[in-house]
Amino acid sequence: MIHVIMGLKGSGKTKKLIDAIHGAVAEAHGDVVCIEYGRKLTYDVTYKVRLVDSQEYGIKGTDMLKGFLSGLHAGNFDITDVFIDNLYKTIGTDLAAAEEFVAWCAKFAADNSMEITMTISEDPANASEAMKQYI
Repeated sequence: MIHVIMGLKGSGKTKKLIDAIHGAVAEAHGDVVCIEYGRKLTYDVTYKVRLVDSQEYGIKGTDMLKGFLSGLHAGNFDITDVFIDNLYKTIGTDLAAAEEFVAWCAKFAADNSMEITMTISEDPANASEAMKQYI
């Protein structure tokens, strides 16, 4: 299952993401991973979450992020929840690429029994009908 938290800068996306992370930790029967751009969530989420800085691994673009997510799962089949904070900072500000990535994530999550939640800094009115089903 995919969840997209979409809104303009300052609309509270990260706060919603942090709340979702804490909910997942309380309910998950597996590991929880959060991919962030920079190290800004270190003190906001519990130590039980595996925080990954996408800058540290040089992740740029959707292909690299897909490979990274696949590698995370290949290395740990116990991951039940993945959170991605500010997708645009990792892949670039391309709504079409983001929509294609979300569609890939939907299939990947369904195939691997995972929940993937991400934030996107974009006006929800700009989302396509395909993207709106995840908002």
